[in-house]
Amino acid sequence: MLTAERTHGDYGMTITDTTGNSMQMDIPLDQGGEGKGMRPMQTVLAALCGCSAVDVVSILKKQKQTLSSFKISIDGEREKDKEPAMWETVQIVFELNGEVESNKAFRAVKLSVDKYCSVAETVRRAGATITYKVLVNGVEVSG
Repeated sequence: MLTAERTHGDYGMTITDTTGNSMQMDIPLDQGGEGKGMRPMQTVLAALCGCSAVDVVSILKKQKQTLSSFKISIDGEREKDKEPAMWETVQIVFELNGEVESNKAFRAVKLSVDKYCSVAETVRRAGATITYKVLVNGVEVSG
C-alpha cells in the first residue's frame, strides 16, 4: 500500500510505502505547482527504469558478467492535444561498463524490455512504442 499526503504547496505530495520509503511529487511552476518533485507521468518512466534495471542486473549476474557502472537514460513523447495524454513513444538508452560481453548485455536488455519488465508491458499496452539502444563500454551494440 502507498499513501499520498500533501506536504508542500497546493500540489506537492509525499508518496510513502509501507516500509517508509518516500518520494516527492509535484507539478511545474507554470502549471501552478512549486516544481519540488517529479511530475506524475515522469514517475511512470522512472518505474520503467527501475524495473528494467533490476532485470538487467539480475540477468547479467547469473551470466557472471561484471558491471562497473550502469546507467539508464529515458525520454518520451506524450500524445498531443489529448486528455489524458498517454505516452506515445519512449526511448531508452542503456549504458553498461565493465567486463561485460556485448551480446549478453544486449540480450539482457532485450529480455527485460520485451519480456520481463511489467512496467514496460504496462506502458506498451497503454499504446506506447518503446525503443532502446545498448552501449557497452561506450560502443553501441545490437543483437
